[in-house]
Amino acid sequence: MRRKLRFGMVGGGRGALIGPVHRIAATMDGRAELVAGVFSSDPVRSRASGADLFLDPSRVYGSYREMAKAEAAMPPELRLDFVVIVTPNHQHYGPARLFLESGFNVVCDKPVTFDLAQAIKLREIAQRMAKVFVLTHNYTGNAMVKQARELVRNRSLGAIRKVVVEYPQGWLSEAIERTGMKQASWRTDPKRSGAAGCMADLGTHAENLARYITGLRIEELCADLSTVVKGRRLDDDGNVLVRYKGGAKGVLHASQICAGDENNLNIRVYGTRASLEWHQEHPNELAVKFADQPRQIWRRGNSYVGNEAKRFTRVPFGHPEGYLEAFANVYREAFRAISAEVEGRPIPRNLDFPTIDDGVEGMAFIEAVVRSSRLGARWVRPAAH
Repeated sequence: MRRKLRFGMVGGGRGALIGPVHRIAATMDGRAELVAGVFSSDPVRSRASGADLFLDPSRVYGSYREMAKAEAAMPPELRLDFVVIVTPNHQHYGPARLFLESGFNVVCDKPVTFDLAQAIKLREIAQRMAKVFVLTHNYTGNAMVKQARELVRNRSLGAIRKVVVEYPQGWLSEAIERTGMKQASWRTDPKRSGAAGCMADLGTHAENLARYITGLRIEELCADLSTVVKGRRLDDDGNVLVRYKGGAKGVLHASQICAGDENNLNIRVYGTRASLEWHQEHPNELAVKFADQPRQIWRRGNSYVGNEAKRFTRVPFGHPEGYLEAFANVYREAFRAISAEVEGRPIPRNLDFPTIDDGVEGMAFIEAVVRSSRLGARWVRPAAH
């Protein structure tokens, strides 16, 4: 395109965690600009947040319905190209559906909806409206995650036997939701988070990362969810055994009560010839391990990495890239699709970003994990979708 993409935002105002991250990531490469939004369910707070961001007051709204109606009526030279939804889980479906049906492309934070039924319906709408739908599983944007996937795809590891993926945090080791802490209160509230707490917030990232790198889909799982902090209404710790289609086995662990852990997402993939290991807190390195030779540490930005890892690298080796750059990589790739849709061109086929299909997979995972745990850690198959 010969101009920047224009976007609006639902949520992400004062006090928000993920909204500012999206704004940085979407604008990192200078290809998009925020021009409109409804930043809070409180119109006064929404207007205040819009002022913080120096937006035209006429394009700062009091509700997403008001925003959708007004923005759909804008002339082509002002009209939004996509809308970013960064609200709590229970407020994803309504705005996403309305903006899709109003003719806008949508970027949505994960998990995609409140439950699986909503996710399936949203996929139908996105397909019917022929709009781009992006789900921000941001860790897939890391260059060395893409390198890991390339090693699996070219069979450098051989056949995959086992996958171990962990996502421990410690920030909910105590009941901080009772102190009025905003980020904790909605994530531990079943009316806003959905049927799961930790597994919705972290487990879906772990499941998506494992599926992205290996290409394996879950055939059945056995889950044991726990609520460790007394009085909490949703799970804050979970352990899942996984049987993948094709015969590989897996272990998935997610927790928010691991005192001392910050954001320790990591994955190990074991094949018949070699294995690999990646840690989110050290995202520029990928360990490749062999039975009969020394362990190798591959580092982002070097000439020996594959083409995909190179394509998603911004700065030379020795200059670290991390969370924000990975997030921005999701946006950069999504912009290829959104630009094509806006200009009426065929959408490229070789796109590499999470879609509504990943959202449906994630919701099926949450539903299966909760069902298995409620049945006493019984083996269950994710619902067909």
